[in-house]
Amino acid sequence: MYSAYVDGVVREVLERESLYNAAGIASTACRCAAELNVDTVYIGGGTPSLLAPADLQRILDALRGSFRCSFQEVTLEADPETITSEKAEAWMAAGINRISMGTQSFDDKELAAAGRLHRRDDIYAATKTLRAAGIDNISFDLIAGLPHQTEESWKRTIGELLGLSPEHVSIYMLEIDEGSRLGREVLQLGSRYSAGKIPQDDSIADFYEFACAQLADGGYDHYEISNWAKTGLRSRHNLKYWQRESYFGIGAGAHSFDGKMRWANAHDPAEYSAALSAGKLLVEQKEILSEEQALDEELFLGLRLLEGIDVTSLEARYNTTLWNPMRRRIDQLVDRELVERRGNRLRLSQNRLTVSNEVFVELMN
Repeated sequence: MYSAYVDGVVREVLERESLYNAAGIASTACRCAAELNVDTVYIGGGTPSLLAPADLQRILDALRGSFRCSFQEVTLEADPETITSEKAEAWMAAGINRISMGTQSFDDKELAAAGRLHRRDDIYAATKTLRAAGIDNISFDLIAGLPHQTEESWKRTIGELLGLSPEHVSIYMLEIDEGSRLGREVLQLGSRYSAGKIPQDDSIADFYEFACAQLADGGYDHYEISNWAKTGLRSRHNLKYWQRESYFGIGAGAHSFDGKMRWANAHDPAEYSAALSAGKLLVEQKEILSEEQALDEELFLGLRLLEGIDVTSLEARYNTTLWNPMRRRIDQLVDRELVERRGNRLRLSQNRLTVSNEVFVELMN
């Protein structure tokens, strides 16, 4: 069913140099690709666990044949209801050693309201299946603020998550997307799609803070605003994004960064596949970042990490003095206990993470 799309993905990998040249992104990208040692792969977007294991194998084999690969972490996003014993065993055989499961909640009413196909029992069954196949690095995603979510249901969800003891946890506070049907309904003050059952912002913040405390007690390392891990099991791949390392995105809508330039493939899978079958790579966005833009990204992304940023190191990399032009804004944020300044390090205040977006806006203005 998806083989034609996978054909395009494989072709993008194998013919990247000519495709990049034709798309006008060859300045540093091809050189970077030749020098890159690929140690992490993240297969995400949509529901890639619906792909046949043989197609996932084809993608990974194409990477192995085109880059210097020493895979340490190969992650596949998977929805619980798509996980079977046969697939899990085939994923392991292909080299996939980490599963990011779209758990969302352990409450069936919340899952139904969110339009999810799986239910609580499916999460338990999927976890058991993955463990039986030998996959010992599983990440659960949860959303704080789903329609019908209450303090009691959230506490049960966190308790059940801890009971299953995944190696990694991501918790996102619900954000209203005006492009989604739920977001449009909320903005129009409607009631469809359980829009009127979304918890208040203060409650969502309380849910997040409860999870922070429980996960800390459970031995999880809170290393990024939305991410926790057992010792030594932080997401190596996602850390590359937050630390602005180079990465190549392959497939429809995939984003890439070579250290200076960002670009994105065409978002529509059909257009992407059709173009590649004709020997072309459709690029929708392409931008060479200025020094100022790069510095802003360093600040924004670095502050997402709970350890914060080393200002001295940042100043040396960009040959600038960060404190002087930003001192007033930083001092104001420190006075309001939104950020902490310890020596050369600047980080978000650990008890004010729920208002991180406010800090980012004020710091970047």
